[in-house]
Amino acid sequence: MPVDNSRLKGFYKLSVKERRDMVAELAGLDQDAVDALAATGELSEAAADRIIENVVGTLALPVGIATNFIVDGDHYLVPFALEEPSVVAAASNMAKRCHAKGGFVSDNTDPIMIGQIQIVGCSDPFKAKEAILNSSDELVAACNEVDPILVRFGGGCKSLEVRVIDTDSGPMVIVHILVDCRDAMGANAVNTMAETIAPKIEAISGGTVILRIISNLAVHRLAKVSATFTPEEMANTGESAEEGAKVIDGIIQAYHFAAADPFRATTHNKGIMNAISAIAVACGQDWRAIESGAHSYASHGRIYGSLTHWEKDSEGNLVGSIELPMAVGLVGGAVRVHPTAKANVAIMGARTADELAKVIAAAGIAQNLGALRALATVGIQAGHMKLHARNMAVTAGAADDEVDRVVKIANAAGRITAAAIESALEQVRNG
Repeated sequence: MPVDNSRLKGFYKLSVKERRDMVAELAGLDQDAVDALAATGELSEAAADRIIENVVGTLALPVGIATNFIVDGDHYLVPFALEEPSVVAAASNMAKRCHAKGGFVSDNTDPIMIGQIQIVGCSDPFKAKEAILNSSDELVAACNEVDPILVRFGGGCKSLEVRVIDTDSGPMVIVHILVDCRDAMGANAVNTMAETIAPKIEAISGGTVILRIISNLAVHRLAKVSATFTPEEMANTGESAEEGAKVIDGIIQAYHFAAADPFRATTHNKGIMNAISAIAVACGQDWRAIESGAHSYASHGRIYGSLTHWEKDSEGNLVGSIELPMAVGLVGGAVRVHPTAKANVAIMGARTADELAKVIAAAGIAQNLGALRALATVGIQAGHMKLHARNMAVTAGAADDEVDRVVKIANAAGRITAAAIESALEQVRNG
């Protein structure tokens, strides 16, 4: 279940244990989940060895909680697993700035995944296409015999599409089976269905089936989320709505740059994925599939561009939206076997794949806005380097009890650089 309130004032000032205890209480975590979050090696060697092959160890990432998220009227605490500073802080900050207009609103499509079946060697590809379409009812029924449980829950193969493409190897007939995966990501179900009907496809088409595999360009399974930000919310503390309106104008200009230029759009979308991939990792999702689908969608039927859209409404408010494939699941996969992934899903309170998808997409908007706002005002490095200074201090050789003093001295000196950190460390050690 979502939490009662995601607005945790002073959360960043607490110790790690205090934050963990607060989140555990808010999310109603059991002791196993708390222990998984607290453990330095939460994934045992035995558990790791069951997940992938040739295991030699595990790799830990920090898990931070983004606060202030309201999506469709519910409050969410959102777990991020990543190594980059300023991401969690920026997402939390921007999520707070759309509260006046009710937070984020979703309009996701059904969880339809595509399974592709490649057919070569057809004497007449277009007659083969027609024959397959004429047999679609039979093929859909054969797919659904594979997974009656999925069908019982309202999912299963719903229809199929056929197209002929030209390649250097000659024309190919490509069949798409469209499968409603409900709360699963769906790779196993879709791949099994595609493999099951391949012999039937060969008999109908007179060709030879080669590949039978899911597509991660899930154009039928889209997360669509929007939010509205008033000029007052976009202004800094103590600034007027007029100043907020100037910030909005700068954000619109920065967005138009990304919408028109692939070089900028690539970095623009990378910032969006800072949030989306981090949540996917934290919640045991196939983040590589999500990344691949997102970037492919950014160039689907167009020149590569922004995954978000920003504009002003008639009242001068900033309106942001995002639309991208979101193949996530709460059934099967790492989310069911990795203890910290299970704990993170419990923190968020996502009960369905659709709910997980909309929260992830909302975080993508928040993260994008954080970057655009920084770029349009003080620049991206100011906040980023301030938070990165701790890592720089450790790299320079500062001990645990020296890090905070080194960072304080370096911040007071102005620009955070390796030289400034080394100088600060020398000052600390020389008293």
